[in-house]
Amino acid sequence: MKQPALRTGVRWKISIAIAAVGALITVALSLVVHNAARVSMLDNAREVQMERLLFAQRVYEASKPKEPRFGTKLNDPSLPRELKRLVDRRHRGTYVQEHASGAPDVWAAVPLGNGDVLSLHTPFADRSATVMKRLDEALVVGSVSVVFVGSALGVLIGGQLSRRLRKAATAAGKVAQGNTDVRVRDAIGGVVRDETDELARAVDALTDALHERIEAERRVTADIAHELRTPVTGLLTAAELLPPGRPTELVRDRARAMRTLVEDVLEVARLDSASERAELQEITLGEFVSRRVRVVNPDAVVRVVHESWVNTDPRRLERILGNLLSNAAKYGKPPVEVTVEGRVVRVRDHGPGFPEALLREGPSRFRTGASDRAGAGHGLGLTIAAGQARVLGARLTFRNAAPEGTAPGAGGAIAVLWLPEHAPTNTGSFPMMQFPPDET
Repeated sequence: MKQPALRTGVRWKISIAIAAVGALITVALSLVVHNAARVSMLDNAREVQMERLLFAQRVYEASKPKEPRFGTKLNDPSLPRELKRLVDRRHRGTYVQEHASGAPDVWAAVPLGNGDVLSLHTPFADRSATVMKRLDEALVVGSVSVVFVGSALGVLIGGQLSRRLRKAATAAGKVAQGNTDVRVRDAIGGVVRDETDELARAVDALTDALHERIEAERRVTADIAHELRTPVTGLLTAAELLPPGRPTELVRDRARAMRTLVEDVLEVARLDSASERAELQEITLGEFVSRRVRVVNPDAVVRVVHESWVNTDPRRLERILGNLLSNAAKYGKPPVEVTVEGRVVRVRDHGPGFPEALLREGPSRFRTGASDRAGAGHGLGLTIAAGQARVLGARLTFRNAAPEGTAPGAGGAIAVLWLPEHAPTNTGSFPMMQFPPDET
């Protein structure tokens, strides 16, 4: 089973990166400063220790009787091995003896003329240890401060970049919904120029090119359909003048199908142009759907769970219902069920279900299912229904019913029309709408 990917924002990624780098740098610098300060203080302590030992040596050699003074010892058996090897070679020196716990001992030793060794050792000065402790505390406080300041800086920088990217994503989403007038570059704004501006310009250029291509295709489609309208009408008229017979019926049937196709193509072109406006009326949805279904498909079962008044365009709503019922009758199996619940209309058949491509990508013109819902039609019915739903500010969704114990899609196809709470305005725009989650 694939694990869901963790989603983190750019702001926090940048903040974590800056905090991690800052922590590494501050830890490294703190260790360097700590070691340098400790080495410097120990070197100073060794020099002081040697000066004290040399002074004690002069006093020892000048005194009678000769006795070690000022804490010095003669031939100290606890003299460190390293320092003993040094004085055996007739050299004086110092040595720092570390301990597992506590301050280290600072040793100094000098060889005497008679072969004896005069040595002095004292613990590292408490004052020096205190200084090192305070230095360590200052380094810790400074490191934590650097990490927090770096994190705050990362949040600010990442927040600005994240806001620009979110604005760009929102604008791109509007473009994806068909609003090609939106420009990502204008949406992100700002004075600073960075890579997001390059991304915005690329998206805007892509939007312009796509819009021009779609507009050109729409114009070609509309022009072809418009030019075919007159000869097709003439062909249908001529077919009516043919003598009765089976060949005449076939010609008339194909001529009517061609006229329907031309009208559908023209309607799709109008819907693609985004110039259609709804003519609104207050209707009772359940009663309206019941009457229209009885006309289109008298065998369909209508169930009104909850009646509701809606402000919509009856002609376009009737067109949507007619296409959904025709699609269910043509490709599905009875019984066809229509359910009205508030502002939601469901149309279900008990056939093989919608093609997977339609469920995945939505209705596409001139494409029908190849195996389960194919064999007739041009793939324009659901495309027109979806386009008319957009004009109404509604949402049309498709799914397959799969009863328990059956294969996916075996329970039939379900088309759900979600009518909005607020009707579209005169300019074709829509107030903010909230739809309930789709069925699962």
